[in-house]
Amino acid sequence: QVRLVESGGGSVQAGGSLRLSCAVSIYATSYCMAWFRKAPGKEREGVAAASGDGSTDYANSVKGRFTISQDSAKRTLYLQMNSLKPDDTGMYYCAAEPWSPLCSIRLDFTYWGQGTQVTVSS
Repeated sequence: QVRLVESGGGSVQAGGSLRLSCAVSIYATSYCMAWFRKAPGKEREGVAAASGDGSTDYANSVKGRFTISQDSAKRTLYLQMNSLKPDDTGMYYCAAEPWSPLCSIRLDFTYWGQGTQVTVSS
């Protein structure tokens, strides 16, 4: 069974950094892994995706500020978030989909975590 558990959210001032973690019960490099976020009143948005072959995909709004990575030995997916802005506020979710050559934030994901809240104040 696929289990995804996020952690690392919190409150930070604009310009600050946070690192989100997602503990996974699967061999993540066999999956397309991603981070999504949902802000109040907005649709869920794909933030970053990573394939087992090392390719990554980012939303334009976070390029250059966020980095997705994974540690297969620790079975953990990370999202390093730097230069945070108030618009980055939201619930952040980890997602997984069995490996696809189309791994990107636009892929439909089957497995989801419960989310971790990120709040950025101005």
